[in-house]
Amino acid sequence: MSYTESDIASARLSFQYLSWVDYSIFMVMLSVCGGIGIYFGFVKRQMSTNDYLMGGRNMKLVPICFSLVASFISGISLLGTPTEIYLYGTSYVFSIIGALIMSFIITTTFIPVFHELQLTSAYEYLELRYDKRTRVFGSVIFSVYLLSWLPIVIYVPALAFNQVTGVNIHVVSPIVCLVCIFYTSLGGLKAVVWTDVIQTVVMFGAMIIVIIKGTIIVGGIEEVFDKNWMTNRIEFPSFNFDLTERHTIWSVTIGSTFYWIGNIAVNQSMMQRFLALSDVRRSKWAVWGFLFGVFLIVFICSYSGLLAYARYYKCDPLNSKLVVAKDQLLPLLVMDILSEWKGMPGVFVAGVFSAALSSLSTGLNSMAAVVLEDFWKPFFRKLSQKQTQILVRAVVVILGCVCVGLVFVVEKLGSVLQLTMSLSSASMGPLAGIFLMGLFLPFINGVSALTGGISGLIVAWWVAAQSQLAQSRGLLRFNEKERYTFNCTYDFEAVTHITNDDEGEVPYIYRISYLWFTALGCSVTVIVGCLISLRSSKVKNDHRLYAPFLRSWLKKEVLFFILFI
Repeated sequence: MSYTESDIASARLSFQYLSWVDYSIFMVMLSVCGGIGIYFGFVKRQMSTNDYLMGGRNMKLVPICFSLVASFISGISLLGTPTEIYLYGTSYVFSIIGALIMSFIITTTFIPVFHELQLTSAYEYLELRYDKRTRVFGSVIFSVYLLSWLPIVIYVPALAFNQVTGVNIHVVSPIVCLVCIFYTSLGGLKAVVWTDVIQTVVMFGAMIIVIIKGTIIVGGIEEVFDKNWMTNRIEFPSFNFDLTERHTIWSVTIGSTFYWIGNIAVNQSMMQRFLALSDVRRSKWAVWGFLFGVFLIVFICSYSGLLAYARYYKCDPLNSKLVVAKDQLLPLLVMDILSEWKGMPGVFVAGVFSAALSSLSTGLNSMAAVVLEDFWKPFFRKLSQKQTQILVRAVVVILGCVCVGLVFVVEKLGSVLQLTMSLSSASMGPLAGIFLMGLFLPFINGVSALTGGISGLIVAWWVAAQSQLAQSRGLLRFNEKERYTFNCTYDFEAVTHITNDDEGEVPYIYRISYLWFTALGCSVTVIVGCLISLRSSKVKNDHRLYAPFLRSWLKKEVLFFILFI
């Protein structure tokens, strides 16, 4: 395929002149979300805090599965995954193996324990298992993670579309955030879950339309795979045990397992939905439904990355400056293949912002639960039912407004943006370590867990920060797949590819793959916690706090101590 100068102008401006149909579709999606909030806020009113935060613990399985997928898949994922495949190949896809392992772990440990304890906030477990200080530590980590992540969830897709379509980021971000605050504060978890269902359908529908139309234009599935096979984009992760290699079979299995545990099992935003179901069996089914949905969206997004390369394999839009940022690759593909269909670009815009809306609403609702259960109840006087309702809704509104403000702060961060994302991801490793010690290591006490968590947090943050700083300074780079511009028919300034000659200046530990960050924080937490526990250890008698398969062994140990000591 070749481009002329007029093609460039057309590509860059085609979304700037979205038809009224496109805008209407986007506004209809926002209106439907607002309508659902009104329905659950006034028609099916949430009469108790349990209804508002947990859906009365009798939510339906299928909507929860949709909500879990929508909550996890953000606009960052929709735009970033195709770019990842386009630049680095299909090795990333195999990280779904880690999700499979994670699913087995949480269905046999986290879900049964949390359900039996009837938790609202996952961090209540930390006080029951350890002490109040550890609970506050876990809640603070989650809060910092959420406040770092939510503005980025809104900013990244808004920026990508601003740069490609000309839609003002200062207009679209507040509108999206305010609609989200409105329906989340009114309708609680039920409104969030049912809007997630709508948003998931829109998100999947938009991506499927893109890949079907794109595949037809390129010449079929065989043509897509042939072009990617020639440049080794379709590949299996290597078996090299090198922690600095971006994707190996070890990082996409072991490393990604820790990543998935940190982002699912100990994340209040996700665990709250599992606990909103009426029993353990349904919660376990929800895990497998979530896994299937994630597998499907990862496959669709990955295929769209292959499709983008098949479309532009003779004239790479990154090297030829057709787009100025990597995250614009998928929007460019959409402009290219769907702009002639009125309304279809609007569906895609709605799909991407649906992913952002679902992540934001989930975060706001889960933060309301954390503030009430972890920051208010343990330290302040008991509230009446009405006062509690006011508090949780106020948290949603205030935190939502803070996120709107932080979007404009994120805009000024520049190169610090990637650093912020890495630090927030690294935060969940120590939290995962504290939970895993609680479930599997009965001899770990509160002092050991808290000391280990603080140590793991410091190490994980330091390594993640140094790694990202090295990348921002150009000292650490990752080799990308070949891209060509030999069939471009317009003039552009050639991109100079810089080799990794300076990589030796970066210490080995700072060059480890991003998939090991969570595992690093978790490992340091467990190791330090075990060492500290050598001083003194005491097993709590409440066997509900431990993984089910440990309970029979613990009963024998307690009996042994009673009889012989």
